[in-house]
Amino acid sequence: MRVFPMPTQCPVEGCNGRLHVTELVCPDCRTEIRGEFRPNEFALLPPEHLEFLRLYVKVRGNLKEVERILGLSYPTIRARFEALLRVLGYEYQEMPEGPNPEEKEAILAALEKGQISAAEAAERLRALKKP
Repeated sequence: MRVFPMPTQCPVEGCNGRLHVTELVCPDCRTEIRGEFRPNEFALLPPEHLEFLRLYVKVRGNLKEVERILGLSYPTIRARFEALLRVLGYEYQEMPEGPNPEEKEAILAALEKGQISAAEAAERLRALKKP
């Protein structure tokens, strides 16, 4: 029998609500346990964050090694790591004058894809820091 990853969001179009785990089954003896079960924060990660986390753990937390393996710039890797921390709820309190991490990641992604020049990316990043 083929085993699929556990879905975490409702597949009904327009809903996308978080699914609740209500049944567990032992594959050996077929014992069934029913109730409301809360998955841990890692089980609820979107696939792109889960893959990043797997790689991060595999290289023992070395962001430079993640950078080398993925062939992306260090600022892009750092932005992805910060996004992962936010999704997990592990982010630290940022100073209010700091740039918005999502905007920063979007700028770095556009630079990486060649959609904007390095000079334009630098200008946009500077603009994020201004109040």
